[in-house]
Amino acid sequence: MQSNAKAVTDYLKAIDPSKKEAFTQLRETILQHIPAGFEETMSYGMIGYVVPHSLYAAGYHCKPEEPLPFASIALQKNFIALYHMGVYANKELLDWFTENYQKVTGKKPDMGKSCIRFKKTDSIPFELIGKLMKKMSVKQWITLYEQQLKR
Repeated sequence: MQSNAKAVTDYLKAIDPSKKEAFTQLRETILQHIPAGFEETMSYGMIGYVVPHSLYAAGYHCKPEEPLPFASIALQKNFIALYHMGVYANKELLDWFTENYQKVTGKKPDMGKSCIRFKKTDSIPFELIGKLMKKMSVKQWITLYEQQLKR
C-alpha cells in the first residue's frame, strides 16, 4: 500500500497506532546504522533511503529524475515491510542475512526479492537489521548497482 504522504512526518502520523511503536523503532534502527550519504525521503509511497543526485547524478535508471533507491520501509495491510536492494542484488549479503535471521529468530525470514516481511511486530530483529544496514556504503551500493545494470 503506497502512501500519498509528501513528507516522512506525514507518513508517520498516519500509521496505525497498533504498529506505530514497532515501525518507529525500525525507522530509528535504520537511521542509527545506515552509512553516511544515504538520505531519508519519501520514495514510491514509502519512507525511502536513497543515494541523492548530489552523490549519484544519474539517478535511478528506470526514472532518472528520482534518486537511486537503496532501502525502504512501509506499513502494508498485513505486515511491516523492509525493502533492501542490497539483499536483492548481492547473494552473499542475502545468504548472510537469511543465515543470521534464522539464528536470531529461530525461523526463516518471510521474504520476496528485496522485501522482508514482518507480520508480528514483536518479532522484528532490530539488532540484526542494524547490522544489515551497516554492511553497504553508498559507494559500494553504486558500484553494485552499476554492475547489475551492465548484465
